[in-house]
Amino acid sequence: MTLALTLWDFTWYTRTGPGEPFADLDAAFAAAVDRGYNTVRICAMPFLLFRSGLDTSALTFTSFGGEYGQRTRWYDVKATTTLDGRAHLLAFFRAAARHDVRVIVSSWEYQQSPSFAGDPSWHRALRAVPVADRPSALADAHADLIDLLRAEGLDDRVAFIELHNEVQYSGLTEGGTFGSLLGIRDALERGITRFKERQPAVPCTVNIAHVPIEQLRGVPRNIEVAVFHPYVYGVLGQLVDEFALRDVSRPYPQERAYAELLRAGAPPLEEWQPAPGRRWSLEATVMQPRELYTHDWCDPDKWDRWLYDRYGEHRVAMRAVLDLWLDAAADLARSRDVPLVFGEGWVGYTPLHGTFEEGPVGAEICAHAVRRSRELGALGTIVCSNAAPQHPMWNDVSLQRRLNAEFLA
Repeated sequence: MTLALTLWDFTWYTRTGPGEPFADLDAAFAAAVDRGYNTVRICAMPFLLFRSGLDTSALTFTSFGGEYGQRTRWYDVKATTTLDGRAHLLAFFRAAARHDVRVIVSSWEYQQSPSFAGDPSWHRALRAVPVADRPSALADAHADLIDLLRAEGLDDRVAFIELHNEVQYSGLTEGGTFGSLLGIRDALERGITRFKERQPAVPCTVNIAHVPIEQLRGVPRNIEVAVFHPYVYGVLGQLVDEFALRDVSRPYPQERAYAELLRAGAPPLEEWQPAPGRRWSLEATVMQPRELYTHDWCDPDKWDRWLYDRYGEHRVAMRAVLDLWLDAAADLARSRDVPLVFGEGWVGYTPLHGTFEEGPVGAEICAHAVRRSRELGALGTIVCSNAAPQHPMWNDVSLQRRLNAEFLA
């Protein structure tokens, strides 16, 4: 079955309050099917539910407090909600079954999922696991999850298991080199082996950020699906670099940001903080405060104009990099004789109300990537990471229907 997937990440449990995108799971699944999707990809919170030792019968999910994060993708949680974690997981899979949708089961727990919890206990439980043991702990948690789904007759919904999302940019690298696969391959292989010992019939892999062509030797040798996230950045990467959004070794260019990116009335960076009781949340996410601040306070028109003004300098290189990465990912999948999936992509991380990826330039990049995914024989691909119920791009129904139909044809 070819997988036309939409990225629901951790939002399917963090945003379930009244009026939120996942307040009604059946409505969300129906809308996805109407747009041509047959697969959703989620953080199933496996460690929390099955290996944390915490009581998950009344889990609280909330925002960072006040307006903090409210104009930043994935962080704009509106309402505080309380859920029975396992009951909500089963409700999700039952809804998937009703709508004949497959599920890619992953975990964002060593990246940002715990930052939305009502208290830091989930984050602390994750950090208490020795770094080298974390992939195996996740493997056992995922195997436990499969046991539960099988007992409920729902395991047929699982397309495959990813031990974790974007492994080289997560807490799985703690104490090593953030962004590198080379120091974590052995631990990842042990995790996959551990999962397969318990669940031999369920395909298992890890999820890899971008397509690291300089270190593909670091991809675990026992993956059963090759999953990559080709975010090419290009002109967006220039913005991230020039404003030091992820490089805390350099000062944040406050005055330049006021002039080129931010809305009137923006406070200085150091004054923009989560609510006092929520500041631990910044320890539980890989996001840098300066990037959250800039997304929260940017003027979307200024941001988009900044990118459009410079896009011409990057257009050819962005297309070349995207094609190179897609070809390299396909070659690795062929060399391993495993299916290929593009689970996220294509430009990069933009503010919630920015429209560069949804506009004429970004939409054409999405269309090209989907066409190339089909040409390369990918098992699964995505219209765009922003094409999901928690993002404004969900409203562009025609684009999603068209690209999904092209991929599935």
